[in-house]
Amino acid sequence: MNKRNFVAACAVWAAFATLPALAQPTYPDRAIKIYQGFAPGGNADAIARAIGVEMGKALGQPIVVEAQSGAGGTIASTTVARAKPDGYTLLLATGGHAVAGALYNTLPYKTVADFDMVSTVTYFPFLIVVNASSKFQNFPEVVAAAQAAPGTVAYGTAGIGSTHHLAGELLARMAKAPMMHVPYRGDAAALTALLAGDVPFIIAPPTAVMSNIQAGKLRALATTGPQRWPGLPNVPTVAEQNVPGYDVRSWAGLMAPAGTPRPVIERLNAETARALQVAAVRQRLEDMGGEARGSTPEEMKAMVARELDRWTQVVADAKIPKQ
Repeated sequence: MNKRNFVAACAVWAAFATLPALAQPTYPDRAIKIYQGFAPGGNADAIARAIGVEMGKALGQPIVVEAQSGAGGTIASTTVARAKPDGYTLLLATGGHAVAGALYNTLPYKTVADFDMVSTVTYFPFLIVVNASSKFQNFPEVVAAAQAAPGTVAYGTAGIGSTHHLAGELLARMAKAPMMHVPYRGDAAALTALLAGDVPFIIAPPTAVMSNIQAGKLRALATTGPQRWPGLPNVPTVAEQNVPGYDVRSWAGLMAPAGTPRPVIERLNAETARALQVAAVRQRLEDMGGEARGSTPEEMKAMVARELDRWTQVVADAKIPKQ
């Protein structure tokens, strides 16, 4: 081999050596881990497992879900933001990811810039629910009471800075009905307070309250999404009840550390889309109150950025102290 050919060959080998690991046909060659930032067995955990099991079948490697609960999901987000961007560490982010970005003064990561989005997985509304013995028969009655005596009608949520809380703050502003927020330590505690008559109504995800609605202990007055929720088709949306334009849904989607090779993202996006077409996966997400819905990475990035902007404005308008 002459010198010129030798130099050319070295250049080719160097180019191949610098290709991202995911561009090689061996990816994935080991287990992939999905971190989620809430308690094991909760909504985020169940969503991650539902999508992860199906994706793992096509990828030929197990997908392990690990809970890193605490600080509104920011511990798990930090772990993934700092991970090697090689396609083996993912985040099952929820609506709380954007809320945390709006609420916390300092985070060890940037809510949008430090992540490469893969795809959304599901969207789900919240329910506005009262005790079955409540005097409120519909949501306009709640608004009227709050307008008549500003700040006296209370609502419970899973805690300060939760998506539920900011949904209530946005609702109070759009309805021009100042209300008092009562934070609890999670949906279960808020539900217990509502059943005991300690708070007039709560804002909660369907999974937290449906069994008590079905048992006749609670009554749903409204759903927070843009359309009626199929699980309770007779319950009108907030927007239908004199608060036009109100639309709050939580979401869940997959993210990777920023800098993950594009071929990795595209492979994971394709397998997410495929998994979301599997009937058992769609049914599992629907059972949790959600709607299976994927996206392109670009669509998810734009959505998260919009959510961050919206909740940042709500936090400022409501004068919620930054954490």
